[in-house]
Amino acid sequence: MSPKRIVIQIVFLILGLVSLYYLLPQILDVFAQAPNLGEVKWRWFFLMALLMTLSFMSAWQLTRIAVPGVSLFVAGTAQLTSNAVSRVVPGGAVVGGALYYQMLSVSGVHAGVAAAALAAVSFISTLVLLALPGVAVVAAAVSAPIPDGLLPVALAGTVLFVLMFGAAVVLVVFDRPLRWIGQVLQKAVAWAAKRFHRPWAVRPESLLDRRNEVVRALGKRWRGALSFAVLNWLFDYMALVVALTAVGAEPRVSLVLLAFAASAVLGMIPITPGGLGFVEAGLTATLVIAGIPSGDALLATLAYRLFQFWLPIPAGAIAYLLFRRKYGRPADLQEAT
Repeated sequence: MSPKRIVIQIVFLILGLVSLYYLLPQILDVFAQAPNLGEVKWRWFFLMALLMTLSFMSAWQLTRIAVPGVSLFVAGTAQLTSNAVSRVVPGGAVVGGALYYQMLSVSGVHAGVAAAALAAVSFISTLVLLALPGVAVVAAAVSAPIPDGLLPVALAGTVLFVLMFGAAVVLVVFDRPLRWIGQVLQKAVAWAAKRFHRPWAVRPESLLDRRNEVVRALGKRWRGALSFAVLNWLFDYMALVVALTAVGAEPRVSLVLLAFAASAVLGMIPITPGGLGFVEAGLTATLVIAGIPSGDALLATLAYRLFQFWLPIPAGAIAYLLFRRKYGRPADLQEAT
């Protein structure tokens, strides 16, 4: 590893430790709710596990669309492993992405195709995330508290899939909405650059360029890729809704969707592994703003993060061992960075 990369890793490590120190009270508040998990009926845990499994399986299918011919085993183990690494290493998104690329390459996927797949999967997923706030605004016009039971959750999920897919298609087909989002991002990054004295900059056209590159690379497969990217986020979101329902809260589709989108963005912050601390603090705060009582917000966040953050880590370790047994060892993690 070059001296420059070592310095970058040290800086990220220091930033992560400092961030965790200041976020520790919020993390402890969430974990203090652990004894109350015993009051949640087991069927809700089963449903959350099922929804998160479906979320991960949608990500595997997204990879298979981006890389035609790749096996479900390779897509699944690569995604689970890279996801787990991104949750335990500071700046883990970069390391996880590199390992994802290495595992696809080791399995026989051409290096150029693997790199293109990584870019396509990442951008399509981000595109759906950018559409979530707009979907939440539309849902706000008709949303009401979700009643107890599984059928209303399923119906709400079906409606949200149509809305999320439609909003994402708009971003793919039309330039103006994506250019507007790019302008908002440009202003946000310019503000951050001025505040932190960094040479950061974003061009609105860069989003359009990346979108066009990905659509050209996927060809007619972009609709299928978009569908599974929507399902990936949707099942994840529904797991949060189920967690809130399980603790006795009465979540509203639109407000919880906004809280979910905010937590997803916080999870991308590369300072702490998997956004640890940032997600817990941000999600509980936004849920409280959305009208969820503080105690319910903390307990629901703990239940949700158990399936969304913690349990996928050992699952990723198992996936890596299975992949290594069949294909041998990918590049060393230090080489992958």
